[in-house]
Amino acid sequence: MSRRARRAGPPRVSTTLVTIVTIGCGEPRPDGAATRPDVADLVPPEATPTTVVIDTSRGAFEVAVHADWAPEGAARFLHLVDAGYYDDARFHRVVPDFIVQWGLAGDPALTAEWLNNTIPDDPVVATNTRGRIAFAFTEPGTRTTQVYINLIDNVRLDAAGFAPFGEVVRGMEVVDALYSEYGETSGGGVRRGDQSRIVREGNLYLDREFPLLDRLERARRVNGTGGDGT
Repeated sequence: MSRRARRAGPPRVSTTLVTIVTIGCGEPRPDGAATRPDVADLVPPEATPTTVVIDTSRGAFEVAVHADWAPEGAARFLHLVDAGYYDDARFHRVVPDFIVQWGLAGDPALTAEWLNNTIPDDPVVATNTRGRIAFAFTEPGTRTTQVYINLIDNVRLDAAGFAPFGEVVRGMEVVDALYSEYGETSGGGVRRGDQSRIVREGNLYLDREFPLLDRLERARRVNGTGGDGT
């Protein structure tokens, strides 16, 4: 197994967002309370997306992360990338003409640490078109670590609250080529699949029962604050 993810504290990007909210609260009201910040105050001012390179057993693809689309989701994804959480994971759900999903760690002890570490919901700003990436969840307020990439235009997911935070900008052919013959049987999604064995046993279970699944070897950011760029 590749390097174990570091124990994670509060996401650095989310800390930045808190600072921005504090600065953008506006003038105090006469009663001494600050005015409610506008939605724009929650979004970092930089317009340039952060690029994340994801190396897989099929090759590499690049994701442009847009904090202005979904700031909470973007912050969590980048924090997990920087911590190495996704390294040596498996693409456990690949459904043709739908999505590619991953986000349960290869080490079940690491998955357990994050299982209930949720983030607040983001409003849906960008639509679920082909190549865009968002967090999977069951009920509102339950996003943790699992993400998916749309293989086709899945705009119907917008109304269900799935908020894309980025998009594949290079290497979509790699995403399309990820092994898909297992479909839903190798874990399925958080809403209708049975992921209990992956949660309990991690890669030991997946590699034994579904040996053809493709691997996420390493995820790393190549621009933007916080990554090593290597």
